[in-house]
Order: sequence, then structure tokens, then C-alpha cells
Amino acid sequence: MRTAPTILHLDMDAFYASAEQAAKPSLRGKAVVVGGLGPRGVVATASYEARRFGVHSAMPMGQARRLAPNAAYLVPRFSFYRQISDQVMRLLRELSPLVEPLSLDEAFVDLEAGGVAADEAAARAVGERLRADILRVTGLSGSVGLAVSKMLAKIASEQAKPDGLLLISPGTERELLAPMTVRTLPGVGPATGDHLRRAGITTVGELAEAGEDELVRLLGKAHGGSLYAMALARDERPVVAERDTKSVSVEDTYDVDIHDRVRVRMEVARLADRCVQRLRDAGHSGRTIVLKVRRFDFSTLTRSETLRGPTDDPGVVREAAARLLESVDTTGGVRLLGVGVSGLADYTQEDLFAQAQADAEAEAEAGVGGGVAGTGAEGVVGAEAGVRADVGARGGAGPGAGEAGGGEALDGDGRGVAAGGGEAGGEGASGDAAGGAESASLAERRWSAGHDVRHAVHGAGWVQGSGLGRVTVRFETPGSAPGRVRTFRTDDPELEASDPLPLVASGHSEGGRAAVEVGVAEDAVGTWEPGVAGAPEVSGAP
Repeated sequence: MRTAPTILHLDMDAFYASAEQAAKPSLRGKAVVVGGLGPRGVVATASYEARRFGVHSAMPMGQARRLAPNAAYLVPRFSFYRQISDQVMRLLRELSPLVEPLSLDEAFVDLEAGGVAADEAAARAVGERLRADILRVTGLSGSVGLAVSKMLAKIASEQAKPDGLLLISPGTERELLAPMTVRTLPGVGPATGDHLRRAGITTVGELAEAGEDELVRLLGKAHGGSLYAMALARDERPVVAERDTKSVSVEDTYDVDIHDRVRVRMEVARLADRCVQRLRDAGHSGRTIVLKVRRFDFSTLTRSETLRGPTDDPGVVREAAARLLESVDTTGGVRLLGVGVSGLADYTQEDLFAQAQADAEAEAEAGVGGGVAGTGAEGVVGAEAGVRADVGARGGAGPGAGEAGGGEALDGDGRGVAAGGGEAGGEGASGDAAGGAESASLAERRWSAGHDVRHAVHGAGWVQGSGLGRVTVRFETPGSAPGRVRTFRTDDPELEASDPLPLVASGHSEGGRAAVEVGVAEDAVGTWEPGVAGAPEVSGAP
């Protein structure tokens, strides 16, 4: 164990929701919930205002709506969040070469390895400067924990929320941990916590007093031994800068169980293409194709096939996933599908037979597309894509920021799929048909709640809600006052999707919170000292 609190843990405060509040002036200080908006969606992040109603991450969206019916419910914008995350991670890498990202909004940093801190005072100064830099660059707040180990630094950042800094002085760790619930320790979930409670152990102090032998008897050698070490504040895990990717996968949960076998095949093919795109973006290929199917009764089946060599060819992955699907009975209905690739490598060994088959299918499609009418297989594809688009569009405008169709919450590509469904199996290439296809494409556009748009007359704004052929847009930008709301037809040709605007204008990065106020407590800084009962108090926390 090191002797100075030089391991830093950063956790952005209610990251997705705070980013949406910063981007949308009318939502600042109000309850915001980000997640899947369909009946089977879950909460990804809730703002602190929404948490007062009992809403929290991983909660079913239906339950969240019952607790906070007037909150703004938004579809996640992961590309937007990733841009902000990249800005934050750059700031962390300026501090040390050892940065271990855990997610888009969370990371460990070894300050000692970067030579920027060797004692408590220096570590605190670095943490305070980091919080100020994050606010200046992104307009958002993050909480910082500083300690001698990763476990303690993460606990400290959690205690410092929101918008605070907590440093745990060396030698005070066990006194800090003792009154905390056993669920505070990593690896203690509901089942383990309940098992310990039945044994009369509810706090970390009681865990330490029980002794290693008793914990091994209760939980097994590996788990019992590791929990005993953590109860004594022992954690020797180093900060690891790079983690090897073991697999790449994508999956979708559907608002309504899929019973049509043809549509199931289409969804598997679509997921395979998305998975390959992620695989290529990461610079990998893989040998083992994995199919995941969760049926109507929540039973989950996994099937896999290992190829002769690694591939990143979409045709090969589609074919393998289709073969795996043939061994799964889906007649009762499917609620979730997923496709993954494991056994990753940095090179490919193409399946020439699958590539030849894919080329032949592409030629056949080109031949059918040039015909008089889209019939046969092409007609089926068009019809099924249309069904998927229709399912994604159900539901009207909702409270607060409104609701979008459940299908859009499942897949950010939903609008493109809907347009594709309108064009599949189309007529011959005549001028009237081309115009009709363009009109159909406009009519079938889907607008996800919270996503950015631009109007030719009114400028930049975001989708507040959509349904019944109408889309409601609030016209405002991160630096403006709360904007006005206008409603348009979903096929309005002057309205189009747009890229997110930066939260902090380049000329106002020094303005800090004056540039963007997201409604969280300011400048909560503290140090835990021995002799204080219970959890540490941090000024500025609610």
C-alpha cells in the first residue's frame, strides 16, 4: 500500500442527464430521465432532481414514470456523450500516463505515476484543479475521490457527490469504512448482502470483526478472503491504462415480443451488421460468432460457432448468426436478440465461400431492384422493415419532454431503418416513382425525444415529443435562454436532424459555470478525519 493518497477516482455527476440539462436550458433544475422509452426500457441516468422522486439508474422505465410523471424523458445520445467523455479523458491523460477508464464518465488516475502529486496537499490541489478544468472545458461537474487505493478512491468520490472532492487521509481508512453498509464494498450485491445480513453482518466493521475464517465459511475461500481484505481497507490493485477487449457485441430489447420468424431473421442480420461495424471501428476481427436469444418466458439461450479463422466480413457474420438461429425455437416469441464476436485478433482470414455467396446475393438484389415491381423476397424485406418501423412509432406525445416510439429507444439507427423499409421492394426507376419514394421517406421519418434538429427558418432546437404525425420542437441552444416550442408535421421538408452543439462556446471556456449552469451543488470539498461518526459530511452536498 502506498503512503500518500495519490490514486484519483473521477465520476461525472449524473453524466447523461447533466449533459442533456446543459444542452437544453429549459431543462435546467428540472427532473430529467435518460433511457429506453419503450415499455421494456430501463433508466440509464436520472438527474438529481429526478432522484428526489426515487428514480435511479437500472430502474424499469415504467416504474420511473409512475414515480416522476412530469419529468422529461429522453432517448440517449451516445455519440454526444462520447464527445464530452473524450474531452474529460484528455484532461486526465495530461495528469498521468496511467488512466484506467471504467466507462464514459468514470476513470481511475495514478497521480504518482504522472509525477504530479507525492503528498496530500499536492493531491488535493490536483483534484481541485481537475474539477475546475472539467467545468471550464465541458460545462459539467464531476466528483473526485483521493485515497491510497482504488477501492477507497471510488468510495470517496461516491461520498463527495455531487460536485465535490473528498480525500481520505492515510491511516484513517478503517475508521471511515467501519460504519458503512457492507453493500459499499465492491463485489457485494443484493444476494451476498442478504446472506451476510442473515448471519448478523450488516456493516463493514462487523465484516472485519467476523474474521477471515468465518467469511470463508459463509462465502467461500475466494470471495470470503477478498471481502475480509477489503474490510481491512486492503486493496493492492494497480491502475491499468489499457484493458484488452475480449469481445464485441450488440443487442436489442423489443417493446413487443417478435413472433414472426422472418422478422427475427431480419433482426439478427441487422444486429450482425452493427456488430461488425463496431468490430471494424475497434480495429479487430474475430473467430467465434455468438447469438443470444431471450424468449417470451425470460429464458435466455446462447449459441456459438467458431470459424476457421478470424473475420470482420459482415456476410460471414450474418451467415453464421443465421445458422445459429436455426437451432433456436422462437415460436413463443422473442423479447431480446443479440449478436457478438469473440476470439478477437488484429488480422482477418476471409471465408471465400461466404464472400462469394454474399457477392452473388448482391448481384441478385441488383437484378431484382431493376425490375418492374418488388416481389418475392424483395417484397418481404420491404414489408418486414415497414412493420418494424411501425412498431417503433407507436405511442403518442408524452409529458415533460415527451415520448418517442419505443423502437427508437432501442436503436439509434431506427430512422434509417424506417427509410430503408419505405424503399425496399420499390417500383421501377421512373421519375414519378423517385418522387414518391422521397415523399414516403419524409413521411416515415422518426424523431427521437431529446435529439437535435435544425429548421430552415427557426434554427437549432431539439425534439420535445412526437406522435400522430406531428413533432414538437423546442428551439434553444446551450448558450441561449429557454426557447419557444413549435409543432410541425413529421414530413416537414424544412426540418432535419442535426449534430449536437458544443456545451461551451470556444470563446467562453473561461466562464466556467457562468457559461452553463446545470443545477448541482457547487464546490463541495472535504477531508475525512478520524473521530467523526458515520459517513463524512461534505459541504455543498444535498
